[in-house]
Amino acid sequence: MDITHTHVPNQAPRIERVETLLLDIPTIRPHRMSVATMHAQTLMIVRLWSSDSIVGIGEGTTIGGMSYGPESPEGIKLTIDTYMAPLLKDGDPTRVRALMAKLGKLVKGNHFAKCAVETALLDAQGKRVGLPLSEFFGGRMRDRLPVAWTLASGDTARDIAEAEQMLAGRRHNVFKLKIGMRAVRDDVAHVAAIKRAVGDRASVRVDVNMAWSETDAVHGLPALADVGCDLVEQPTAHAASLARLTRRFPIAVMADESVQDPETAFQLASARAVDVFAVKTEQAGGLFAAQRVGTIADAAGIELYGGTMLEGSIGTASAAHVFSTFPKLQWGTELFGPLLLTEEILVEPLVYSDFQLTVPTGPGLGVTLDEDRLQFFRRDAAHRLVSVPAGAVTTGV
Repeated sequence: MDITHTHVPNQAPRIERVETLLLDIPTIRPHRMSVATMHAQTLMIVRLWSSDSIVGIGEGTTIGGMSYGPESPEGIKLTIDTYMAPLLKDGDPTRVRALMAKLGKLVKGNHFAKCAVETALLDAQGKRVGLPLSEFFGGRMRDRLPVAWTLASGDTARDIAEAEQMLAGRRHNVFKLKIGMRAVRDDVAHVAAIKRAVGDRASVRVDVNMAWSETDAVHGLPALADVGCDLVEQPTAHAASLARLTRRFPIAVMADESVQDPETAFQLASARAVDVFAVKTEQAGGLFAAQRVGTIADAAGIELYGGTMLEGSIGTASAAHVFSTFPKLQWGTELFGPLLLTEEILVEPLVYSDFQLTVPTGPGLGVTLDEDRLQFFRRDAAHRLVSVPAGAVTTGV
């Protein structure tokens, strides 16, 4: 749907300025995946100023620099500054869908950059009309979202201690384990030990990040099912392989990296290649595109999980608004990104309690940036007191 406005044409606001900045924020611990180990996260923040004094904010964030996908925070910033900002300048910010269609014709790909701009436009329009962002997607079905926590230190004892801490504080009772860096047998032993420790108090799932061959997966999936694992995320890279695995073993298989946009979601759904889709707003190409992915899954009988690119508070809030409108969200969400960072950039942090995230209710995204923190952590600030190098990652497998 298009978002209409009440201004007469000659009084419609105009976009006056587009600003992008990179924030480098350390993580609370190393975050180990099969593709990289992260020690910090770089958030690309975009702000759109309009002639009616409304400022919209959005975020573009990736995982592990460029080890996960084809866009980087630096590349997202460059794309917006060089190609998108001139197209947005003097545009009517209330015509969100029309502006995004214009960008889509003249800027190919670049899903993360487009999602950041679309989020900023929607945030501004929500503030303009006094409605939360979720209302632009049909209205929320739920006010709170279950949130999984990823155990990714790489050390079994440390992961168990971390899980116990999360359970005791009633912050998370769903745990996703990053595996794929070790031999399949060792990965299964790691998962089994953690599942034994948490028992029925928590759901345990794994994410392989495409690190396994199909032969590895044929050995790994039944073993994971035997030790009580509920779900395996993207065990292999290819859709045909996922389809064979999904039909063969009694454990839910979820597509993540394979769901790149509504078109790939339709292809996977047509092939009945997986049991679950991980929906990621940035990976899908924006918030409306993510909603389309969810609709495709629902129509095909594929279950849904709200994924993350380990976004900070802005990207997490925008995804929460979209996921709150899904009629079904069988596997909850993974919107823990802000909790992985040592520092907060909002005046009022997002609220996590009783194993869930509360979806903001204010106009637009319903959040306010802390300007002092923003200026302190921006990469081009005169001082650089952050102890971890910008975007620090080390390669994994």
